[in-house]
Amino acid sequence: MQSGWRIGTLFNIPLFIDPSWFFIVAFLTYQNGSIWQQRYATWTPTMAYGAGLVMALLLFASVLLHELGHSLVAKSKGIDVTSIRLFLFGGVASIEKEPQKPGEMFQVAIAGPLVSLSLWLICSALVLFTPITSPIALVILSSIASLNLTLTLFNLIPGLPLDGGQMLKALVWKQSGDYLTGAHWAARSGLWLGWIISIVGFADVLGLTALLGLPEVIGFWGVLIGWFMRQNAVNADRLTDVQAALLSLDAQSVMTRDYRVLDGHQTLRQFAEEMVLKQDDTTTYFVASDGRYRGLITMDMLQTTERSLWDSTQLEAIAQPLQSISHVTEKMPLPEVIQQMDRGQDDRITVLTPAGAVAGVIDRGDITRAVGEKLGFSISPALLKQIKSSGDYPPGLQLGRIAESVLEFQGKNAIVPDLASETVIEAAETEIKEKESV
Repeated sequence: MQSGWRIGTLFNIPLFIDPSWFFIVAFLTYQNGSIWQQRYATWTPTMAYGAGLVMALLLFASVLLHELGHSLVAKSKGIDVTSIRLFLFGGVASIEKEPQKPGEMFQVAIAGPLVSLSLWLICSALVLFTPITSPIALVILSSIASLNLTLTLFNLIPGLPLDGGQMLKALVWKQSGDYLTGAHWAARSGLWLGWIISIVGFADVLGLTALLGLPEVIGFWGVLIGWFMRQNAVNADRLTDVQAALLSLDAQSVMTRDYRVLDGHQTLRQFAEEMVLKQDDTTTYFVASDGRYRGLITMDMLQTTERSLWDSTQLEAIAQPLQSISHVTEKMPLPEVIQQMDRGQDDRITVLTPAGAVAGVIDRGDITRAVGEKLGFSISPALLKQIKSSGDYPPGLQLGRIAESVLEFQGKNAIVPDLASETVIEAAETEIKEKESV
């Protein structure tokens, strides 16, 4: 959900203002007004603080144009931009997905700094080459020019979440041929740079730079900006770790054998009394007879059959054939498994061997557990039970969207295997005998 207030649209892109924006505008107005009132003796408080307000608004107009530069280039590449938001630390364009080529990523990233650089050139030219005589106008234009140059240089710092970090990611991706390598480089660079900026800012706050004879640079803002960079860099690196974990797993490494194989000659009455009423209703049931899998049986199938037929109808008569249910192969990469489950809105999916026998089942709890183990942390049994019963991933781990992003970079789509041939079914007979629990 988008935070803040929507104040309009630009090029069909919704524009939002975060509540923190008002704080920073008020702070900049007061800061600049105080400085200019002391510096220019002829300025009244109204003139000084009025100019401070205009300067603060023009600064955010510059930030908005900066983000619009990113957004328009992204839209030209066929990427949707869901919003632009102005907040405490400037602005951010919410792009639906990252560019799928390093060249396009570099172009989207550099567009913002190029806009800021252009604004610096325009404002500088107005100060130097136009007959502007108003002292207030000259001061504001000079300040906006300097701030846009600062905005350009700062955003070129090679670390996430800055534009320079995106550019570094694109360059490493291009050189290495691996998106995840570029993402790790950019995130870790952003983390270290964030620490450096925070340390320098903290030194300013303590007055250590003055003791060393160095000018005050960024002060308390450096502490905040460094913290902001570190938080975003850590989140980006964690996301990359999750993407790498998904790519390292396949259906076979995630599936469980939390299913039962029932005798296909069993009646619906026996199934209802001996299995469903005594077992966890989340258990998956498959039906086999004469050495072959006959299909999947569910409570819905039982409930849609007339009770008067329960004693005479065998499970194999109503079982849904394996080839018609949602299924994947053992070697299918986990991102494709996740995508197929999401597309089919399945709570769980069946894993079949190359011979067409049931190898296991996967639900979102199994996926969350496997990813957690790959990343080195365990998921509590209570949370796993909740995920399995609800069929939803934890709120802070949206694996469906992450898997989709991985597949976009790989240019892959989930493929449903064709296991319907008679020879495949016959080859599965020996595997069934090992799994039957009738």
